[in-house]
Amino acid sequence: MTPLDTAPALRSRPSLVDGFGRAVTYLRVSVTDRCDLRCVYCMSEHMTFLPKAQVLTLEELERVTGAFIDLGVRKVRITGGEPLVRKGVMALFRALARKIGPDGLDELTLTTNGTRLAEFAVPLAEAGVRRINVSLDTLDPDRFRKLTRGGDLAKVLAGLDAARAAGLSVKINAVALRDDNAEELPDLVAWAHGQGFDATLIEAMPMGEIDVDRTDQFLSLKDVRRQFDSFWTLTDIDHKTGGPAHYVKVEETGGRLGFITPLSHNFCELCNRVRLTCTGTLHTCLGREDASDLRAVLRAGAGQAELHDAIRAAIGAKPQGHDFRIDRDAPPAVQRHMSTTGG
Repeated sequence: MTPLDTAPALRSRPSLVDGFGRAVTYLRVSVTDRCDLRCVYCMSEHMTFLPKAQVLTLEELERVTGAFIDLGVRKVRITGGEPLVRKGVMALFRALARKIGPDGLDELTLTTNGTRLAEFAVPLAEAGVRRINVSLDTLDPDRFRKLTRGGDLAKVLAGLDAARAAGLSVKINAVALRDDNAEELPDLVAWAHGQGFDATLIEAMPMGEIDVDRTDQFLSLKDVRRQFDSFWTLTDIDHKTGGPAHYVKVEETGGRLGFITPLSHNFCELCNRVRLTCTGTLHTCLGREDASDLRAVLRAGAGQAELHDAIRAAIGAKPQGHDFRIDRDAPPAVQRHMSTTGG
């Protein structure tokens, strides 16, 4: 039995429940807005990053994340930007991993672009991380360079090899882009399954101003699944990782494939997630301009009870659903970039 198979709902622990009766058990923590890639659907080519004074220290990130765990959060995912570019970040992983257990976390995970995994795979595994997501939209080196504005695919592939050697379970996350990787998606999924990795496809989300029109990028995963159904046997399965993906088994490859569909079929009624940015801003909905400033609470000298109260108040105001839409010439549903919010 894995930690995710245990029944946290049966434990006599505090819980965070929003105004619509949804229990919040999953916190995604961004440790930096910086990234060593510039993916075209995520960032502008020339980004202005946050000054250091606005970014929470690793100790502050540990404290506020610990408060969420005290209140019933069972899963924490470290994100960015690219989290592995944050200096000293392994100290945070080690501190949070010590909270894994019956009275704390079920799981501590990571989303990364993979460029630094060759260096960090072993320390992550030693710290207690067991499962990671790696963002990878193409296996073509030239297309990878184009989509990431200069990235080196070989570094990511070396990082994946290191992750597998370290015993980390890997899931490949790919954003489906109509004019960039649509034709490659079957090969990407088959490759991932051949490597022993799970795969998840994600619809492009309208967050922040970028240098292209997202209407030209958007590809409905309903259409992708219909395409896959024409040559693969997809069997719906009841596989859960705590996130929003709906999973199928690809009978021909034997692997799992997830679909994350915020636009073609939203999953708001089951949302159990909130996001803490590297500045201490809590967003209870990825697709709404809601925000609660926990940094101000921390730096005003709040005690643990006051911090807990601020978190509960923010969760109580969590909206029922997001505002995502893809309309030509319309502004993004939210102005902040995914790299600022936390992937």
